[in-house]
Amino acid sequence: MSDHEIRVGVHGVGGRMGRRIVALAHESDDLVVTAALEAAGSPFLGADAGELAGVGPIGVLVTAELELADDPAAPPPVDVVIDYSVPAAAVAVAQVCSTRKIALVSATTGLDDDQRNAVLESAQLTPIVVAPNTSLAVNLTMKLVREAARALANVSAGVDVEVIERHHRYKEDAPSGTALRFGQIVAEEMGQTEHVHGREGRPGKRPANEIGYHALRTGDNVGEHTIVFGLLGETIDLDVRGHSRDSYAQGALAAARFLDGKNPGLYDMADVLGL
Repeated sequence: MSDHEIRVGVHGVGGRMGRRIVALAHESDDLVVTAALEAAGSPFLGADAGELAGVGPIGVLVTAELELADDPAAPPPVDVVIDYSVPAAAVAVAQVCSTRKIALVSATTGLDDDQRNAVLESAQLTPIVVAPNTSLAVNLTMKLVREAARALANVSAGVDVEVIERHHRYKEDAPSGTALRFGQIVAEEMGQTEHVHGREGRPGKRPANEIGYHALRTGDNVGEHTIVFGLLGETIDLDVRGHSRDSYAQGALAAARFLDGKNPGLYDMADVLGL
């Protein structure tokens, strides 16, 4: 917990996550929302961010850009920006944050390689937490998945790994960035080189060097991930389930607190959790 008030900007404030971040920051003792950002042309421009979030007016109107002074040395209106937007907008806000030395929690998923690299490059000038999933439970599970993969890497009969994820009908990318990160963690420890998305027809015997991903989209599910380690004669399932978007919002706010006073550089949720 910070001993002073941290000024937060929310990028993508009209979305479901953005609204919850505003609401929970408003309830906290150490965070204050001082900027609310949406895309140019958004129907939410000019609205009070607190009213959007259902907590009543907070005197912060939604704008398309941070209100920055012309003088680059002038202090910005926020200490940290939390980004839950779309890939192109995530790159744009990362560039603004790097130029003006504003800390950034980058939680937007679905970025391609060029977009991801652009965000990562911004960490040379400002502290950034890159988090495809801000849930504290998910990020602890990532640690457990790494430990399991490391322990099972040399099983002589082989281990089959599948990643199953379930999200709400409105999610635009599949598999989720979190599912892909789980697969990446496993591959780093076990050496799989093929990443397969779903199966159909007669694909034949399962290759030993692949990880399978399966994406379900249903209802209002806020997010579930199961990482399956299939051995001969036994199976390990590591499950993590979100019950509400507050799990992600609270994690994003924890990341914002973590960045307070940090030097420029690239951080992740493992750093936030002290792992």
